[in-house]
Amino acid sequence: MFYLAMARILAIRLMAATALHGKRPPAGCGNWQGMRQHIVSVAGVSRNLSMGTMQIWELLSNMVTVIGLPMAIFIFFHEQRKRRETEEEEIYQLLSDGYTDFLKLVLDNPDLKLQSSHATPNLSEDQRERMLAMLGILIALFERAYVFAYEDPMTPRKARRWRSWEDFMREWCRREDFRENLPLLLPGEDPDFTVYIGRIAAEEAARLNPGVSS
Repeated sequence: MFYLAMARILAIRLMAATALHGKRPPAGCGNWQGMRQHIVSVAGVSRNLSMGTMQIWELLSNMVTVIGLPMAIFIFFHEQRKRRETEEEEIYQLLSDGYTDFLKLVLDNPDLKLQSSHATPNLSEDQRERMLAMLGILIALFERAYVFAYEDPMTPRKARRWRSWEDFMREWCRREDFRENLPLLLPGEDPDFTVYIGRIAAEEAARLNPGVSS
């Protein structure tokens, strides 16, 4: 009776296990030999399922490598580009603030008449010293803008920003006293910037005085 009960329990467990794998026990499962054969068959199914699971995980791992790595690289460069644009925007804003501060300084010295497009005549020694000091500040600001903002070639976005600074330079280069003082203001400045603003000064002088060499 004991062995018969154990056989029935094993048969029930075997049927439950095979049901989980979607496979029905064979008709000969009622005897020990048939049960043994079925156990071997179920073990083979389990081993095949285990190998299939490993292959699936390997496939998923390859997909992560093939798809995830390029995506990570794209995100990295995208974030780097956004950070560079943010830094450029901050630099541009600082330069703009510097020029605004310079214009406030111009307003604080109305006797120098630096807002005029013409040279200021009959300056006293004190006035001339103040003018040269202020023009030195302006040249330093222009040089900083050139070093940080000018490129050749430039992207359309950078070109739009730079045109504003070039307009400022051309506006000041229309003043005769600004052009005349450039030899005093430019020594020690960036060589490329010196060439650049010298060319602008020559162009504006030629535009104001056609046929006259600057």
